[in-house]
Amino acid sequence: MKVLVVGAGPAGTRCALRVAGRLPGAEVVLAGAEPALPYDRVALSKYLAGDVEQAALVTHSLAELRAAGVRYRPGTPVAALDLAARVAVTARGERIGYDWCVLATGSKSFRLPLPGAELPGVIAWRDLAETRQMIEAARAGGPAVVIGGGLLGLETAAGLAARGMKVTVLHAVGWPMERQLDYDAGTLLAGRLRARGLTLRMPAETVAIEGVDRVEAVRLAGGERIPARLVVMSVGVRPNIDLARASGLSIARGIVADAALRTSDPHVLAVGECAEVEGRTIGLVAPALEQAEIAAATIAGEAMAWAPRADSAALKVSGTQVWSGGEVAPAGAEAVTLRAGESYRRLWWRDDRLVGAVLYGDTAEAGFYQGLIASGRAVASRADAALGQAFLQDAA
Repeated sequence: MKVLVVGAGPAGTRCALRVAGRLPGAEVVLAGAEPALPYDRVALSKYLAGDVEQAALVTHSLAELRAAGVRYRPGTPVAALDLAARVAVTARGERIGYDWCVLATGSKSFRLPLPGAELPGVIAWRDLAETRQMIEAARAGGPAVVIGGGLLGLETAAGLAARGMKVTVLHAVGWPMERQLDYDAGTLLAGRLRARGLTLRMPAETVAIEGVDRVEAVRLAGGERIPARLVVMSVGVRPNIDLARASGLSIARGIVADAALRTSDPHVLAVGECAEVEGRTIGLVAPALEQAEIAAATIAGEAMAWAPRADSAALKVSGTQVWSGGEVAPAGAEAVTLRAGESYRRLWWRDDRLVGAVLYGDTAEAGFYQGLIASGRAVASRADAALGQAFLQDAA
């Protein structure tokens, strides 16, 4: 049996390894578009900040992959799939046959269609090569602008600041991480970030990036110019469906797949950020790895199904811990708030069930609240639940 996995991110690499483990003797090829060994993309922010070296990002060596039964092909972007012939065609024109193909093409950073967006020095951060570009730019020092105050944007800003740049974050909403934090938690985080040296402009509307041979400034609505030697766009990602679309697979926002991760072609599966299951795409590594496991089981002939679950997000930036899970400030829910010093906790309830939570400062109870949200467990006392697991004695 020949199995081709397209994409060597965490989900693709996990899937290739699991297929090789379940089907000894199968010919498993892992094709990565980047000319690098598989690496931990989540840790790119640590590399940017100087907390780890590049070598520490690598998750599997060539020898380890070979020993596990996986043939790794770095620098091998796949340009097309011939579904009828079950053949993948690389960008260099090489043809790779398969019995099963797994698409793990991930996502692409969204680049705002602004005047000047293509100037040298403007980056939509997503991969190792772009991280190296930012590190090189930081060596020269000077001002940097990060457009977007979400999770990745704040990690980017903190990393560039740690490398010595003077960083301004421009965010269209009045508080950072608005998808994960409510207004109060976001305001607390913004205050902490400003105290650590970051400049936050919220809300701010960017209308143009200015420069001649390279970026020189960012212009806001109203005419204000903010000098910049580096501009990083961090305004969201989109599933990378280019290969699937060109090959004639069914697509919506992502590559449409069922609970077994099968696409509209019975010999092609999709996992990770490129996949859309039950109308939902994902943006976190944990569910992507779960999908990789399910896809490997499907190829091995085992009946397993992936089901979406409540999202959660954690961030540690400038020494501050924040976490959120489930729905943040949902309509029709009642909130219970607990604040003590620099710690803030807000829980949202529908009847006696927890549907969302935000923690700021002290995130030790994150696992407890994630469990309550995921299980739908009925809780007798909201006040006890707000105090934490040790205070919750029984369920309703």
